[in-house]
Amino acid sequence: MRPLWTVAEVVAATGGRPEGLLEGPIGSISIDSRDIQPDALFVAIKGDTHDGHDFVGKALEQGAAAALVSEAFHARNGGSKLIVVADPLAALTKLAVAARARSQAQIVAVTGSAGKTTTKEAMRTVLAAVGETHASVKSFNNHWGVPLTLARLPREARFGVFEIGMNHAGEITPLVKLVRPHISVITTVAAAHLEFFASVADIAVAKAEIFLGLEPGGTAVLNGDHEYLHILFGRAREAGVSRIVTYGFDESCDWRITGYEARGGRTHLSVVHDGQVHELSLQVQGRHMAANAVAALAAASLAGEGPSTAAAALAGFGAPEGRGESARLGPADRPLLLVDESYNANVASMTAALDVFAGVSAPGGRKVLVLGDMLELGPLGPELHASLKDAVLKSGADRIYLVGRAIDALGKALGEGFVTAQAASIDEIAEAILSSLAHGDAVMVKGSNGVRLSSLVKLIRERFA
Repeated sequence: MRPLWTVAEVVAATGGRPEGLLEGPIGSISIDSRDIQPDALFVAIKGDTHDGHDFVGKALEQGAAAALVSEAFHARNGGSKLIVVADPLAALTKLAVAARARSQAQIVAVTGSAGKTTTKEAMRTVLAAVGETHASVKSFNNHWGVPLTLARLPREARFGVFEIGMNHAGEITPLVKLVRPHISVITTVAAAHLEFFASVADIAVAKAEIFLGLEPGGTAVLNGDHEYLHILFGRAREAGVSRIVTYGFDESCDWRITGYEARGGRTHLSVVHDGQVHELSLQVQGRHMAANAVAALAAASLAGEGPSTAAAALAGFGAPEGRGESARLGPADRPLLLVDESYNANVASMTAALDVFAGVSAPGGRKVLVLGDMLELGPLGPELHASLKDAVLKSGADRIYLVGRAIDALGKALGEGFVTAQAASIDEIAEAILSSLAHGDAVMVKGSNGVRLSSLVKLIRERFA
């Protein structure tokens, strides 16, 4: 098998200048000196908190074949095994362009206000069942994550699945024009990042930027269960998209979920498409998870793969870490049930998670909620946090812990006696939450990533495993 790249190919694609570097294979690409593989290319990107140039020496010591560095770094430090460029991030983007140009893979791009990573993982699961599939790692969906993922696209890959995120208008456009998908998927449009948008309708317009990089003859795949679908249709038509496919629970959807039942920790659903009924059984719960799976079913069909193969692959699909992943910790007869939703939160994902938790039974104890701030909601933040009141009450939680400052509005909406404890940061309240939990309880942890509730999840796993 040919390597991911050769040194000569990287030099040609980036326009870089080799310094003390011999021709040879490049087996992988990394921006983190801690995960260097033999024959890797280390790209010294300057981020918000760290400058990759500070770790070039470590990366080369770890076995990197070469490091992509700036002219300024080389002028100060010299060195060998280097490819010198004006800007390493811009050079990585050029490498991504070259990767896409040589690829024969069917490419899928996914965006949306919620469910991007879960849907991307569902698609990866389905497509990997029939051919080599390359997909975004974790949530590598921004200005460096997308070009990095694209530059890593193996030349032999049959499918590529890319997640594209944004929190400002105009961010999706340059990324989707790099990816050039054959299929563009929008999972939903909801109140997220409202700090940077005047309305949810404006968010829909920004999400519709994903149509601007769609390959000629490509297909838009849209969730039909939200009120901004007409905006997406209009923008798709303006972008020259000739084929639009919808999925979801709405009766008008091309891939329509007709039967839905959650039991025994699994979700069972029927999907009607072109007069045929397809049965799915998923090891995740929630209507939103069902919709994510059907998006994968539709995309796989558009990529030329049969629904039966996709359905079989989805039977083993589980929620990604921090996005609804469930774990039973401790003794089999009386475990602590942990539902990890700590990665992110907005109104849509919070409401969906609370709906799922409402159907969860504690193995032998109490139901506990730990909820954190939904960030980047702007002036509507207090109102949107307070709007969760009914969903929280319907969840059946016996104890409710609130973490953050914005979520104080939810505490006030719930009223005295409903909130067990509240703190501005997880560090202030973590031990109190841990001490209150016991085997037999069910606990769900949900909040925006910036609230750091993942640290609590780690402590729960360590204490109750």
